[in-house]
Amino acid sequence: MIRTLSLLPALLLSAVLLAGACPPADAQPRVELSVVDRDSGRILPEYAAHGQAWIAGTPGHRYAVRLRNRSGGRVLVVLSVDGVNAVSGQTADPAQAGYVLGPWESAEIPGWRKSLQEVAQFVFTDLADAYAARTGRPDNVGVIGIAVFDERRPLLPPPAAPPPAVAERGAAKAASPAAAADNATAGRELAAQRLGTGHGAREWAPVGSTRFVRASVQPQQLTQLRYDDRATLLALGVLPQPSAQLPLPPQAFPQHFVPDPPRW
Repeated sequence: MIRTLSLLPALLLSAVLLAGACPPADAQPRVELSVVDRDSGRILPEYAAHGQAWIAGTPGHRYAVRLRNRSGGRVLVVLSVDGVNAVSGQTADPAQAGYVLGPWESAEIPGWRKSLQEVAQFVFTDLADAYAARTGRPDNVGVIGIAVFDERRPLLPPPAAPPPAVAERGAAKAASPAAAADNATAGRELAAQRLGTGHGAREWAPVGSTRFVRASVQPQQLTQLRYDDRATLLALGVLPQPSAQLPLPPQAFPQHFVPDPPRW
């Protein structure tokens, strides 16, 4: 099945979706964000530290961003990798291009969109080789984020002569957007960023287009996920330090009886 991503706030392209899942009991957040290591085939586990969620990437491994719509309506997801829009290559802003997911559907985004047919693979790489750093934008390397928009529903004609009390109670209220994602620079004073997302090999990933009208100017959800290599996350205190395995000290009485010496 095919779904979408946008060049303008209303005109969208599309990405190949995973098989649709059953509607979950809990519809929050609207879109679930996770990262799949394509070389190991596993979803990278998340760790909570410094008020943020973190994952440990492996240098040289390809990855995909998995998006899962947990709502019963279509949503637009603007994807930012290292502060760069993964569709247009612009410095990311919620008003830009993004992927559209149908109700309860999922998609894996494997790279930077190069055309309607191809992407350049996302790959964990050294900071200096990251696409954002190579294009003069190194400040936000190390973060993957999404801005999620609901679709505007067709306006219905107002009911004929509603009672004043009903009209007053039924007055529409603007939905407040989700709280902004945690400060992307938190923890930088503890350890320097080492890992970024490179502009990898080209991959066939055809897309289509559709129309999508946002229900609001502000996104209903902002989510971000920090990443770096395992050594840096250990230095930051995100990952627990491995327990030291000390050798056993010499013992005066290691055995109960004297064994035979080896034969010459």
